[in-house]
Amino acid sequence: MTFAALDSELLGPLFATDAMRACFSDQTWLGSMLAAEAALARAQAGLGLAPEGLAGAIEAISPADLDAAALGRQTALAGVPTIPFVKAVQERLPREFEREFHKGATTQDIVDTALVLRLRDALALIADDLESILGGLTRLAEAHRGTPCVGRTYGQHAAPISVGFAVAIWLAGVAEAADCLPEVRDRMLVASLAGPVGTLAGLGESGPAVLESFARELGLGTTSLAWHARRGRIAATGAWLVEMIGALAKMATDIAHLASTEVGEVSEPYVPGRGGSSAMPHKRNPVSSTVIVANFTAAKGFAHTLFDAMAALHERPPGLWHAEWHALPSLFGLASGALREARTLAEGLVVHPERMRANLDITRGLLFADAAASRLGATLGREAAHALVEHAAGVVRDTGESLQTVLARDPRVSAAGVDLAVVFDLAPAVAAASPWIDRTTTDASRVRARLSRPAV
Repeated sequence: MTFAALDSELLGPLFATDAMRACFSDQTWLGSMLAAEAALARAQAGLGLAPEGLAGAIEAISPADLDAAALGRQTALAGVPTIPFVKAVQERLPREFEREFHKGATTQDIVDTALVLRLRDALALIADDLESILGGLTRLAEAHRGTPCVGRTYGQHAAPISVGFAVAIWLAGVAEAADCLPEVRDRMLVASLAGPVGTLAGLGESGPAVLESFARELGLGTTSLAWHARRGRIAATGAWLVEMIGALAKMATDIAHLASTEVGEVSEPYVPGRGGSSAMPHKRNPVSSTVIVANFTAAKGFAHTLFDAMAALHERPPGLWHAEWHALPSLFGLASGALREARTLAEGLVVHPERMRANLDITRGLLFADAAASRLGATLGREAAHALVEHAAGVVRDTGESLQTVLARDPRVSAAGVDLAVVFDLAPAVAAASPWIDRTTTDASRVRARLSRPAV
């Protein structure tokens, strides 16, 4: 099982972390397959169905004892890795254990259970990164709850907000995705042991008991019926990964825009040599944001593959299950790279308040148009106030005067006796954002506490 392109020595480190790449390496896969076989032998021995020494003999075999390249060549012939794996292990077992090895199990039992063991480690890596990202964004939101900036809709200046509020939007999206991780973990971390067609007929009446003992040995849960052809849990895990990466991509998209030359309100953390150009020495490109958006773009296609696998034919389909071997490890690889870069941003984003202040003034007060219309509406009525301010905004665009100046000389404003000076104060907008920041950081703290609890 590999990351395909993410396994490239040239490109892989850009898009996936070393820890996640190692999590799905050939050696760790073989180690998990050996662990599944040892657990099966121990479960069967406890019920008198296998010799006591078999599990220990399996555990004495190291993944390094198995030639992964040779197994790969044989897998190309067999169609699945388990067949050459079983033969290779049997060759290393004492002769009296050879016929007892892998008894009652089928290829998919070992591959799926090994996959689950890999996902357990992978989800733990993700939980650690999510916890750090939530913490970093929380600190960033708190640090800048009083820093005013432009709120944008349709790419245009809309109304003032605070930097803390903008960060809280990112934080809320990540927290919502992270909050689902414990349920994803509970649903996914289940053993697969069902035999050729799902009934464990080869173990007779002992089948259910062997399954329960097998799962306990591995610290996994069980399902009431074989999940060989029920791939909803795999598809749901993939969908969750895409949702989570998408929440990071929302942040990355905003940051890439805010870091552009014309906006210049934030910068990614500076690292010498990072984000340069082969042609333009002055460039400092937003590498972290770029990787996150790239990984999100690629991730959706892999999730599609996992959903296709749900249309499994009978008790085991041709091709659809095999396609998961491309998609799921790759999704975890993409998630790891996105999380790594998001953590860099959450913990090190550089904010430029002076540029934010300058950008607040670019539209000469039009950011306060909504507040002005609202204040005038109490006296003039909503529609009349809206029309008045809309006309004034046109004058601002035509003349370059400030909105405050244009409104101050409008006789209708004077006649209404409305003091608009307070409208052009940033403090109320910043204050209005504060309770939402508090709600979001409180919720993120709850999610972080959930993530820190060990998986059951």
